[in-house]
Amino acid sequence: MTVPLFPLPNLVLFPGVALPLYVFEERYRALLRDVQASGEPFGIVRVLASSQASPLPFQERVSRVGTLAHLRRAQLHDDGTSTILVVGGERFEVQDFHLDRPYLSADVRVWPLEDSGVGEEAEHADARQLLAALLRLRPDDADEIRQGAPDDPLLMASFAANVLPLDSDQREDVLRASTVIDRLELLLGMVPSSAKTLN
Repeated sequence: MTVPLFPLPNLVLFPGVALPLYVFEERYRALLRDVQASGEPFGIVRVLASSQASPLPFQERVSRVGTLAHLRRAQLHDDGTSTILVVGGERFEVQDFHLDRPYLSADVRVWPLEDSGVGEEAEHADARQLLAALLRLRPDDADEIRQGAPDDPLLMASFAANVLPLDSDQREDVLRASTVIDRLELLLGMVPSSAKTLN
């Protein structure tokens, strides 16, 4: 499938996560118009290096793994800018970039998680362990975290990836994990030592 791309610095979108965006550049206004006309999702990929930091062309400074963004709401402002809300969907890999539109687009391959083979019980156990770690890490936000934490292990991983103090490289490593259990265990390994249980 071919999708428009909305590259963002230092941001990794995860499945099920709602992301508000402010669309002001003309090329992304064009992207939004095309997405609204087609009803199809667009892709969010991470900008790996700015034009100031690297002489490479734009398409060589963005990640080749991203997440489909499904448009849920768009508010057009009088000045032509828009405030939109998207929700993360399927992970994808970029196969080839296209430069024939005002914005970057790409042929992508949807990249689903593999079956971990350990069963749902193990996934739920890791998800509960991860939630406990988040509550220890941020006790002042415990009520908010409990209310926001999803029951589904995949969505719990997405939630934790946004709550934990991770850098964008770590978040992309989590997105690249092969299975739900791999994603959860990778996140558990990234929990700051102050929030880990004592053995």
